[in-house]
Amino acid sequence: MKFLSANLENLKALYIDQLRQLHSAETQITDALPKMIEKASDSQLKQALETHLRETRGHVTRLERILQQVMGKVDAKKSKGIAALITEGEDVITDAKVEPVRDAGIIAAAQKVEHYEMAAYGTVRTYAEILGLTEQADLLEQTLDEEKHADAVLTQISDSANTRAERAA
Repeated sequence: MKFLSANLENLKALYIDQLRQLHSAETQITDALPKMIEKASDSQLKQALETHLRETRGHVTRLERILQQVMGKVDAKKSKGIAALITEGEDVITDAKVEPVRDAGIIAAAQKVEHYEMAAYGTVRTYAEILGLTEQADLLEQTLDEEKHADAVLTQISDSANTRAERAA
């Protein structure tokens, strides 16, 4: 199995590759979140997802700024990992017919995405620090903090949502 293509010959190239994938991931998430919002029945969950949609649009803007700085252009590279997680989330939305169960599934799907993003942003932030790209590291840290916060909010909502899902069965 080939993990890195031949053009990833140094840390900066890897950094740029990961940024391009994150841009794709955030764009895919921006497209997926409205579907989750529409299908969520819990008002707190809807509000949390709407808030995170606004934040995600800001993440796209930050990544575009960083990509402009390091590449002179914005050129995304499809994030296959996020695509798979989004597909799983769409399956939950389709398969869960009982609203509280669907809400619990939406939370689970959203948290999988948040954990993926936290790992990805933590990695590129560290690369930026090593490369001496302090301003970019700060922007990436800001996004990482927002992803962590979104995950914490979803965890809080899941306490009551999971109980409602259990009672609905």
